[in-house]
Amino acid sequence: MPLSVIESCFPSRGSGLNPQANCSRRILLLSALAALGPSVAHAQVPSPDMPGMPQAATLIDTELQHTASGTSIEPASTPMQMLMHREGGWTLMLHGVAFAADTQQQAAHQRGADKLLSTNWIMPMARRRLGSRGQLTLRTMLSLEPATITGRFYPELFQQGETAFGHPIVDGQHPHDFVMELAALFDLRTSERTLLSLYAAPVGDPAIGPTAYPHRQSASEDPIAALGHHQQDSTHIAFNVLTAGFTWRTLRIETSGFHGAEPTEARWQVQPSPNGLAIDSASTRLTWSPAPSLSAQYSIAQIASPEALSPGQNQRRQTASVMLNRSFGARQQMAGMAMPGDSPATGNWASTLLWGQTRNQTTGNLENSYLLESLLQLRRRNHLWTRVESAARTTELLNPAAPETAIGHVQAYTLGYDRDYRILPRLLAAPGAQFTLYRTPGSLVSTYGRDPFGAVAFVRFRFAH
Repeated sequence: MPLSVIESCFPSRGSGLNPQANCSRRILLLSALAALGPSVAHAQVPSPDMPGMPQAATLIDTELQHTASGTSIEPASTPMQMLMHREGGWTLMLHGVAFAADTQQQAAHQRGADKLLSTNWIMPMARRRLGSRGQLTLRTMLSLEPATITGRFYPELFQQGETAFGHPIVDGQHPHDFVMELAALFDLRTSERTLLSLYAAPVGDPAIGPTAYPHRQSASEDPIAALGHHQQDSTHIAFNVLTAGFTWRTLRIETSGFHGAEPTEARWQVQPSPNGLAIDSASTRLTWSPAPSLSAQYSIAQIASPEALSPGQNQRRQTASVMLNRSFGARQQMAGMAMPGDSPATGNWASTLLWGQTRNQTTGNLENSYLLESLLQLRRRNHLWTRVESAARTTELLNPAAPETAIGHVQAYTLGYDRDYRILPRLLAAPGAQFTLYRTPGSLVSTYGRDPFGAVAFVRFRFAH
């Protein structure tokens, strides 16, 4: 039994039990755990961040929670704010984020712009057991960005990808579709250490890359897309996705079939691309999660005709990433488990290191992007983050009508801060700001200047228990 618990129950020699420490309950629980021995080393206890939801301790535990998009995962120790309710045999969950933001992007020759906008998403989810070993999860993800981002994109210097009004988007980021995900997941625990998983989604996220930037913890306070989005995780909204996965201990392998074309500009409905909605692309992802604080993945995909303005040009994409998460400031822990009734961690540090590469298999054009994100939460309410990127850019920035070829890497250095305030019993608001300094490659200096910059002031809203 941990000495800290004994000392908290008997604060001085000869004194009785400390009534403020819930000592009887703690001693009984710890004695039971000690009697059961090492078989409970990975037992699940209620999470301090999600009351009633077990705290994940293993890769399989993390998968069964399905709190990220598609079948992607983050480290098991990653916190998640959400609302939960149990109804009959169902566990109902709801989480989401909305930013009300003003972005200012400044570069030479009036390449920058400013705009009021909102990036946002909401995810309702329902989960229940099927039989003694199965679990069914139903999930959707919705966004109002087609209405809250006017003109079909918002300003972001050096960003490129997809179209607006039939033309390539240059120095801007497109909105997400109203339906970001509509999926069913079935998990079968074939043994204590193995899991078979199936995922089917008319709109969903195939097994490519880590958790996409709108949903990963290290990017959760940043309202703006990563510059490397289209080399790293742009497939997080794809059509007709089927994924099968198998997990053994700390290793997981998945394979997906999906429709490769990116969503059209008809953001309010599922709109077929010029080549229909058939499953014409495939991906494979290998995930390794040896500890609750660590998750790494490598994925490779063959994507058929992803770009609307380049029909018939297929793409190969590769990604590799490492995600780290560490909570700190918790009191009275045993073997890495927060005991019921103890205070949750007062801080958390989440980081992602990510490489993404795309190769146009028709033209041979090769683009690499590199990203380092880190988010530090202090005293539960304060968030400080950085994002450092080096992303290949193409001649599309100079002449959208010309064939794309890589012309150099843009560096972007972002620093931001916000602070949470509870404005309703289940809603947090965090006013904040971030600043980005860009470093322009020589081939683009005459167009953008050497050191363009961007700034965003915002209020972030999030559900919280």
